[in-house]
Amino acid sequence: MVSLNARERMLRRAAADIVAGMTVNLGIGLPTKVLRYVPANLPVCLHSENGIAGVGAPVANSDADPDLIDAGGAYVSTIPGTSFFDSAVSFAIVRGGRLDLTMLGAFEVAGNGDLANWIIPGKFSPGAGGAIELAQKARKVAVITTHTDKNGRPKILSQCRLPLTASGCVHRIFTDMAVCDVTPEGLRLTEIAEGLSVADVLNVTEADLVLPEGPLPTF
Repeated sequence: MVSLNARERMLRRAAADIVAGMTVNLGIGLPTKVLRYVPANLPVCLHSENGIAGVGAPVANSDADPDLIDAGGAYVSTIPGTSFFDSAVSFAIVRGGRLDLTMLGAFEVAGNGDLANWIIPGKFSPGAGGAIELAQKARKVAVITTHTDKNGRPKILSQCRLPLTASGCVHRIFTDMAVCDVTPEGLRLTEIAEGLSVADVLNVTEADLVLPEGPLPTF
């Protein structure tokens, strides 16, 4: 199990990649929790594929508008300028390449940027949803995931074993242990969680990692 502190650090670090002026989609699961760490006064447009541009902060159940949820079903608020639209318009935004960044969850991600996040064969899945188009059409794709699965097995692999969502789509991976970037030279270890060593990360990463020459920044 990932400790709360490790998960919080991961989400805070991912939120730091959201900068002023961006249009950003936060996918179902861990990515939607990044919203908690996006400063309320940051001028960004957060997009939810169920038909919202301008997603505001999460809302407690007791204060929620039951008709106002994000794509994962969590209650959210509005901000000045929030707009609502149907799925056709929402995915026209996605397909038109208007998202600067999407953050997605993952079952597996490969060192070359391949992503598997929509189905585990033999287990129920409601369908691919918007994952395939988000992965293919956003200008930058980041993955937020635990570094290992619940059994301690690596999720960053040399090659995905599950059905792919999209090939070569991932630019950056945020985990509870590290930040890794997909580069032409290979998967580069860019940052490491405070208190961990490079050996700790290598021991639970199947994909080969390109290591920097100097000290790694921590988060």
